[in-house]
Parts: sequence; C-alpha cells; structure tokens
Amino acid sequence: MRPIGVGRRNWLFAGSDSGGETLARAMTLIETAKMSGLDPQAWLADVLDRIHDHKINRLDELLPWNWAPTA
Repeated sequence: MRPIGVGRRNWLFAGSDSGGETLARAMTLIETAKMSGLDPQAWLADVLDRIHDHKINRLDELLPWNWAPTA
C-alpha cells in the first residue's frame, strides 16, 4: 500500500480529472497483477503484444486474474 500512498502526492497533477482516472485504472490493474503473484511488467508486455488481434468478446482472458503467459 505504500506505493499508492506515496503516489497520491506524486500524481496530484496528473494533467486532468480524466488523466487521474486513467492512471487509477492502470494502477489498479498493476496492483491486481502483483496480488495475483504475477510479474506486472511481464503481464503488461504480454497483454500489449496480444491485444491487437484479440477477440473483443474474449478480453477477459487478458485480465491479471485470468492470465497465462504465452510461449
């Protein structure tokens, strides 16, 4: 929880309300990946590699709690 507490002060000027909301979503996914025992950087790199041709009705497969690394 400390990174979130420290981040609040650092992200005070995220640019706009929508920028702050986007940052909050990203941090939620990263912290969820950590809590799921995943390496957030590996998870995010894999998702960014796969998302461009992933079916829209199967996006839930890319979420941290459903993630299985690809070979």
